[in-house]
Amino acid sequence: MRETIFAYIKEKYKTSPEYPWKNDHTGAVFRHSDNRKWFALAMCVGREKLRLSGNGYVDAVNLKIDDPMFREVLLQEEGIFPAYHMNKEHWITVVLDGTVEESKIYDLIDRSFTATASKKKREKYRPPKEWIVPANPKFFDIEDAFAHAEVIAWKQSSSVKVGDTVFMYVAAPVSAILYQCKVVEADIPYDYRDKNLIITTLMKIQLLQKYDPKQFSFQRLKEEYGIYAIRGPRGVPNSLSYELHL
Repeated sequence: MRETIFAYIKEKYKTSPEYPWKNDHTGAVFRHSDNRKWFALAMCVGREKLRLSGNGYVDAVNLKIDDPMFREVLLQEEGIFPAYHMNKEHWITVVLDGTVEESKIYDLIDRSFTATASKKKREKYRPPKEWIVPANPKFFDIEDAFAHAEVIAWKQSSSVKVGDTVFMYVAAPVSAILYQCKVVEADIPYDYRDKNLIITTLMKIQLLQKYDPKQFSFQRLKEEYGIYAIRGPRGVPNSLSYELHL
């Protein structure tokens, strides 16, 4: 399983192992390329060190989990221990002998990568988000655009990335969320400037669903979900997200 884990890290994060200890050819460190922080340490550990039955050694990997409650839950599972030779308040040791499923280990690697990443890299690898994005009919007729194409270009906020969901709020006279879309392309360079608008980056959004204007009117957004203004991309409350996906 050690080789499988190494291959996963190399394919997803384009990172190869480093072997910093001259007399230890099993201790492999994986670092971020920018801040040089470790996000995984693979090693062979004596079974007795982890209070496992039997003699000899077991392959294991140390990973950082920055959520204390989640870490406590993990430590109740078979094959997961307080970190060996690292800070036990923030790191765990996961054995690579088949006790813990590969998919679970991949998820923990991803969490460790995010927990140790720079702010810029955390944003790049974060899970998809949902946004409410305003559209002003005075400047662009989005209804006409979606009537003629399933995918259109739109001004991109730096916080939005491919895979995110955007709910397009069409301003007055519509004053309602009209469309659910998926971001299928992002970070497209663009240069447009006038007295009302500056656009430097575009994204492409694909139409997934259209809503009746009465479903998610501004009045309802304000009264039921506490949304009093939509001047730029903003997150979607959980209760509203649930309704939008029904």
